[in-house]
Amino acid sequence: MKKIFCILPLLLAYYLNAQTTKGEVFSRIERTGGVHYAYPDMEIKPQTALPDGYAPFYISHLGRHGSRYLTSDDEYKNMLELFDLAKQNNALTPLGDDVRLRLIEVWKEVEWRAGDISNLGVKEQRGIAERMVANYPLVFNDKSKISACATTIVRCVLSMDFFCERIKELNPKLVIPRYSGLKWQNFLNHHTTEAIQYRSDSNTWRPAYKLFEKGHVLPSRMISSLFSKTHFLDEKMPPEKVMWDLFTIAGAMQNIDTKVTFYDLFTKQELFDLWQCRNFKIYVNDGNAALNGGIMMQNAKPLLKNILDSAEQVIKSGGTGADFRFAHDGNIIPLAMLLHLEGCYKSESNPMAFYSVWSDFKVAPMAGNIQMVFFKHMKTGDIIVKMLLNENEVLVPMVPSNIPPYYQWEDLQRFYKTLL
Repeated sequence: MKKIFCILPLLLAYYLNAQTTKGEVFSRIERTGGVHYAYPDMEIKPQTALPDGYAPFYISHLGRHGSRYLTSDDEYKNMLELFDLAKQNNALTPLGDDVRLRLIEVWKEVEWRAGDISNLGVKEQRGIAERMVANYPLVFNDKSKISACATTIVRCVLSMDFFCERIKELNPKLVIPRYSGLKWQNFLNHHTTEAIQYRSDSNTWRPAYKLFEKGHVLPSRMISSLFSKTHFLDEKMPPEKVMWDLFTIAGAMQNIDTKVTFYDLFTKQELFDLWQCRNFKIYVNDGNAALNGGIMMQNAKPLLKNILDSAEQVIKSGGTGADFRFAHDGNIIPLAMLLHLEGCYKSESNPMAFYSVWSDFKVAPMAGNIQMVFFKHMKTGDIIVKMLLNENEVLVPMVPSNIPPYYQWEDLQRFYKTLL
């Protein structure tokens, strides 16, 4: 009992920190961008001292691609065309006309860039790699065996390259083979037939979501501030869609080279409500919401198996190294859940409480990542592991430890194998 009581204060601190509050979202409004939240490197906290006698020897990593442009040019273009048409019909307020000019300015940068990694995305990947080498230099010695793989999407492949090239700049003697193709896609971006069916069916999560959205998407104030003739939108575009499209664009501005903002078009409460809706969708379609019955965990099992098998190979070899994997938010979210990382796996049934127990911007921002850092005792050979989520230490509450956030590898491995 003594061992349990000694870790309770730390467990409680981590748990409370995992709960999202309205004030926390308002303190950095960019968080309402959700999975468009630019990588929060300013939120990286100092790490816990390593127990005596241990040294790092291996890192297992899954990273999301870096910041990108929206995945379709139409997401910008449709709004620009609507505001241009409203201008021609004298249907814009002064604020509305100003928004039109902002959209014109943004379009100069974003045209033909749909889904591309941005300059910020490049900096994010290079920064994560640089900090990794600085924190664990022993892992990146001249003889380390390192490999990397990515899904077949170009922004993921480029994220892999920018990440690996930064490591090679810091140690040019390292050889880092890189792979992308269906062989790697099959475990990096796996989705079960059951999960795909659940997402597409009209009677699974959609009725509850539509009811939630109805109470949280209230466009009348915004529409009247932008359009002097609100009836102009009749038969052109529903007010709710105008609000949604501008919200999407607003959240995406933080990822590209522009000082243009659209956040001033919304009240803080409107941003919070819209974000809750997006968070609802992702939680029930990729996370562990009670509504989906836990089926999304299955999506990450091939990836977890690859992680466990790769770690065992390095341990048996007695060498040092790292395995880097690059994928998407829809892959990091199920893996964080399956790994039972604090704040990533709770099952909630009340939609009004979804955001407090699970927040997309905490789990999978742009360039989000999960790292498992392995340490070996220099005398006994004992192996311990630390879990990092977006470079911050995170607990695995289901697994006991008397040295949190470090865990005995045999305890973690045993727990994860039972999940497979």
